[in-house]
Amino acid sequence: MGGLVCVGGNGLVSWAEQRIPSGVAALLVATVPLWMVTVGRLGFGLRITVREVLGVVIGFGGIFLLVGGVGGGRSFNLAGMLAVLVAALCWGTGSVYSKRAALPRRALVSTAMQMLAGGAIALVVGAATGEFADLHPTSISLASVLGLTWLIVPGSLIAFSAYVWLLQNARISLVSTYAYVNPVVAVFLGWALLSEPVTGTTLLAGAVILAAVALIVTARPGAPERAAPDPEAETLDDEESVPA
Repeated sequence: MGGLVCVGGNGLVSWAEQRIPSGVAALLVATVPLWMVTVGRLGFGLRITVREVLGVVIGFGGIFLLVGGVGGGRSFNLAGMLAVLVAALCWGTGSVYSKRAALPRRALVSTAMQMLAGGAIALVVGAATGEFADLHPTSISLASVLGLTWLIVPGSLIAFSAYVWLLQNARISLVSTYAYVNPVVAVFLGWALLSEPVTGTTLLAGAVILAAVALIVTARPGAPERAAPDPEAETLDDEESVPA
């Protein structure tokens, strides 16, 4: 879980956002429910409805439109966009796997173990790729410290703990509804604070992706199969119910 969610999910997004606008990254991250449905079906044999299949098809169409970078004569860094898609796949896979993994029942303990494991893996990856050579403590700004503090406290201790708790206590499709809000907020903040351009193609692709996500997360889960009655068990119950 630490490797899939913390390193594969957050790590790749952090790398990609140095190459593509945050709004585009958020739209691609919104495909997490699509990956959850696909991985859940192909990897774990979970049931999916026709509505969810339609959502997957429409969602990947939106991804194709966004990755193509059509419109306005502007294209985005392909490596960065692919990295976010892989990150969404890792996050979705880890989320589905967590439903069957032997995780601690206490959400805070589970969160701590996942983040410690993910942090250890990230340190190894960072050392192997030579990132420590680019670390200059004297160049760290107050804005960087405040940003790191925000990621640690609200982003990890609060938000990620809530997410881990929900994975253990709610349906996967319900947990993934956070994908409604993230892209809208990210696109707006990217435009308002970083002057990131928002093209017509970006808006169209975003609408297609969010429509696909809405189809998936609002689909009703299939009715669980009822086990066939056991004649021997019924006979035993009848016998036990007779007073001696």
